[in-house]
Amino acid sequence: MSQAPAPHGDLDLSHAKVRPPGAREFTLRGVLVAAVVAAMIGSAYPYVVLKLGFGPNIAVVSAFFGWLALAAMSRGVALRWESNLAQAAGTVAGQTAFMCTVLAAFDMLTMDPSAGVQLSLTRTQTFLWLTSAGVLGVLLAVPMRRHFIVDEKLPYADGLAAGETLIVLDSRGAHAQLAVRSMLAGLLSSALVTLGYMRGLIAEVQPIVVNAYSKVTGLGFSWGLLTIGSGMIIGLRICANMFLGMLLSWVIAPVLLVDHGVLAPGFTKRDLLLWVMWPATGMMVAGGLTALFLKWNILVRTFRQLSGASVDSEDLPLRWVAIGSLLAVVAIVLVQHLGLGMPVWEILLALLFTIPLMLVGLRVLGETNWGPISALSNLMQGVFGAISPGNIPTNMAASGLTGTVVATSEGLVQSYKTGDMIGSKPRYLAYVQLMAVPIGAAATAIVYPVLREVFGFEGDNALTSPISQKWVGFAKLLGQGLHTLHPSAIWALGSGVALGILFTVLEQRKSIRTWIPSPTGIGIGMLVPGAAVASMFLGSLIDWFFRRRDPRGVDRWSLPLASGFIAGEALIIVILSLLYAGGVLSPAAH
Repeated sequence: MSQAPAPHGDLDLSHAKVRPPGAREFTLRGVLVAAVVAAMIGSAYPYVVLKLGFGPNIAVVSAFFGWLALAAMSRGVALRWESNLAQAAGTVAGQTAFMCTVLAAFDMLTMDPSAGVQLSLTRTQTFLWLTSAGVLGVLLAVPMRRHFIVDEKLPYADGLAAGETLIVLDSRGAHAQLAVRSMLAGLLSSALVTLGYMRGLIAEVQPIVVNAYSKVTGLGFSWGLLTIGSGMIIGLRICANMFLGMLLSWVIAPVLLVDHGVLAPGFTKRDLLLWVMWPATGMMVAGGLTALFLKWNILVRTFRQLSGASVDSEDLPLRWVAIGSLLAVVAIVLVQHLGLGMPVWEILLALLFTIPLMLVGLRVLGETNWGPISALSNLMQGVFGAISPGNIPTNMAASGLTGTVVATSEGLVQSYKTGDMIGSKPRYLAYVQLMAVPIGAAATAIVYPVLREVFGFEGDNALTSPISQKWVGFAKLLGQGLHTLHPSAIWALGSGVALGILFTVLEQRKSIRTWIPSPTGIGIGMLVPGAAVASMFLGSLIDWFFRRRDPRGVDRWSLPLASGFIAGEALIIVILSLLYAGGVLSPAAH
């Protein structure tokens, strides 16, 4: 998989790391504000994910809320470093809360008589499960900062947008005023569009019908400015590859699969996803692991540096990571064995398989700004479909463990990107995320059962959670045995693995890298809804156009504008969710 530098990689941000007199970072008030932001995001995020079917950016939102709270306490002092603690805490709390999708999948399976499964966790068990797996994800991500952020300089668009937000909020001068105006314009316009979309005034646009299945597969265009802003940050190359993946998955595949009898003419989106996930996931996983193998010397150097680190170094010492990870593993084994009845050897095997999947997830997020949590969890389902055929509870428990570790590891590395922009100490970000994981887990354990009882999973205002439905559908399929898969899916998986390795090897040659397909981009484009990919591609085209016209001046407004696009939609969704949770508004009104 390629190193995908951010389109703003040449922008000089050294000034953003200079701390004026009086600027502080790891303070009591900063930690307290971070805890409050983590509780707020962790409480609101389950509704967002279960209702919309995806998790919008919360790094920018958390940074914004943190800065506002700290600005109310202190005037005239640079607050970006303290505010970044809130960004890190809110981000990982949201990533932890995202795993309400697996809790919903548990309940959907339990309520389905045909599944014959009883899967349920008490609030205490939910808290312990999410906390132990989430803490492990954060700790395992600590050594990856140097590899993904320092050496490869992957964009991590949401983390970059959060850093830009903090810089703009703290800045002065003419350039800063332009950046502020750009960000506010993006934020306001994105918020208005989001309100219009949620009220039904703006809808996704279906394009000219490419084939008879375009409406079934959801091919279209989303006017959400969050995805356009993400495309502006990610850049044209990766977005073009995502667009290619979208065409393969949502336009070409339906015709071929129906014509060859793999899918029935009346197939659903889930039927199609359960086939295309095999080549897409195979390509991403093979490409990610190949890239790590080709750069093994960087990883070795990273671990050597950490192993000799002192307590006062920038990163958490490797011995701290090792001891904490061991304790987290013990907790995971106890919770999953006692709470979900999973054999100890299978838990340890799931943890072993989770580590390479986590590394793949970090790379995919860094290049595309889309965390493949559900795709990698589904892959773990497939692995345990072979290890323990027909055992749906084990299948679900193993995949939920993978998803939680991947989710929280993504939260830390993304926050590392923000910290790298402004000069935050990495170990402080790790500290605050280790604090925020149990806060997010507690919020999820309390809020999710309430949402389940109030909204349910059927009806006009139900929490449909497409991610959970895909999880359930795949579990039921594997419960019948891998032999029920169409042979073409296995061939497609093998083809995806081969292409992922080939493209990654070819990408190492700088002279042709630009023209080599990105396994990450194509793979994630095959899985993400077509409307989101189309709008991200449009965003990358907008950024490319203005960079061609004004290569030097575009950075003064483009990144702040894109960050505003991301922040506006996420802010509105989080605020409305808080109002729903507090009973101030009824979801039916939106």
